Amino acid sequence: MSFLLPKLTSKREVDQAIKGVAEKVLVLRFGRDSDAVCLQLDDILAKTAHDLSKMAVIYLVDVDKVPVYTQYFDISYIPSTVFFFNGQHIKVDYGSPDHTKFVGSFKTKQDFIDLIEVIYRGAMRGKLIVRSPIDPNNIPKYDLLYQGI
Repeated sequence: MSFLLPKLTSKREVDQAIKGVAEKVLVLRFGRDSDAVCLQLDDILAKTAHDLSKMAVIYLVDVDKVPVYTQYFDISYIPSTVFFFNGQHIKVDYGSPDHTKFVGSFKTKQDFIDLIEVIYRGAMRGKLIVRSPIDPNNIPKYDLLYQGI
């Protein structure tokens, strides 16, 4: 399903998307088109893109083609989904130590829709961090790896 969503293939394209998307949530899915979990997430994103078109814009970013952002957001697990609003990075409290990105795939389309609605409403009120509406049992658990400590 990754062929249904637009792809950003360079740092410049990602920069333009972050700066250019106004009054909507920018969803950047970092991953690979060949990865099974990424394809599962892409399916959910593609099925919800039309329903969320008034609130969100969704792009796919290949971690191998844009290593600058892969390193900047410390993407060590794929897929990882990062959210922006009016050029501002929006953080989400998933009940885990990492609030900068959602790691893994969403269990249901409704989980993703609910998350985008909460981010959109919070961002419209000027919040830079929102609490996740997703059931904690539906959030994949990963151990964070800290290098150089």
